Amino acid sequence: MTAATSSRRSHRWAVAVFFFLAGLCFASWASRIPDIKQKLELNDAGLGAVLVALPVGLMTSLPIAGWLVSRWGSKKVVILAATGYPLTLVFLGAVQHSWQLAAVLFVFGLFGNLFNISVNTQAVGVEALYKRPIMASFHGTWSLAGFSGAAIGTLAVSGSLAPLYHFALICSAVILTLLITRTYLLPTDAGKSNQPIFAKPDAAILKLGLIAFGSMVCEGTMFDWSGVYFQKVVMVPEQQITMGYVAFMSTMAGGRFIGDRLTARLGAKRMLQCSGLVIAVGLFTAVLFPTMIPATIGFLLVGIGVSSVVPLVYSSAGKSKTMLPGVALAAVSTIGFFGFLFGPPLIGFIAQAASLRVSFSVIACFGLCTALLASFMRWN
Repeated sequence: MTAATSSRRSHRWAVAVFFFLAGLCFASWASRIPDIKQKLELNDAGLGAVLVALPVGLMTSLPIAGWLVSRWGSKKVVILAATGYPLTLVFLGAVQHSWQLAAVLFVFGLFGNLFNISVNTQAVGVEALYKRPIMASFHGTWSLAGFSGAAIGTLAVSGSLAPLYHFALICSAVILTLLITRTYLLPTDAGKSNQPIFAKPDAAILKLGLIAFGSMVCEGTMFDWSGVYFQKVVMVPEQQITMGYVAFMSTMAGGRFIGDRLTARLGAKRMLQCSGLVIAVGLFTAVLFPTMIPATIGFLLVGIGVSSVVPLVYSSAGKSKTMLPGVALAAVSTIGFFGFLFGPPLIGFIAQAASLRVSFSVIACFGLCTALLASFMRWN
């Protein structure tokens, strides 16, 4: 093994570890939301109002993240975010009032997005060293961390461990891992140094953002409405309500570990076209055949479809000819994240006016739009 190959592999492992840390922090928080809700004596409406602070913090930091990564370099910002994110998690476990929870969630969202943009910029650089698609595997590591964080949260709940102590343990593990692996991060980012920090997104970046938007509408729908769909439309027993969500999450995670090989074989354009079509087929299957087995198969297909879209879009944005990687990723993330926020409320409005099956049919069209937009992109 040559020194270059060894160094390249070290960078890849380090970046994968930081993706895992990001996913672990978020999943740890998500796993204890019911306990924190009970501790603060919040009703459903009160919790919903407080939780808005997290996406507000995320959206606020989007332009800041691109600027910081471009000015300081992604390595410094990753280290900053990987320190602030778990420390903020500890404060989430210590809050005593709803206003405190809202304030800390705002900061948590801010650090979370700094982590997202900077670690994806690192991933773009490592992918450039390998000269082949590897972005999806990094996002697969994030998904694995989600499963791990949920499992640890379940153990903490069953052991009656307070969120503060649970989060403190996670924070300690993250900080220790950070200290061990930070030296293996890429010292410099991909992209030309003469590219401006502030630049108007060109047509290619806008199209990539819209592709991400279409996919993340579908992804947000699965996160927030899959259980409701199985409960009210498929009408499964209470203990099987999460079946659709588990099916979706499992294939989304698994799809990211095979997505790079498929992209190398099919090319980005064809991969995105296939992904959009698979999303639409999966959703329409669940709509047309709302029984246990077909609906579960449909949600499995949706997970496969969305698994490679965001990694492919981020990878392509990082190769922008007109913008630095961090700035391009922030621009694409901004457009895409609106889809994540837009999808779940849209489902509710359409379901109220028509039915849940009609609303899922509309969301399936966003999957088709992903495939259509990919057809009009020029890919390297």
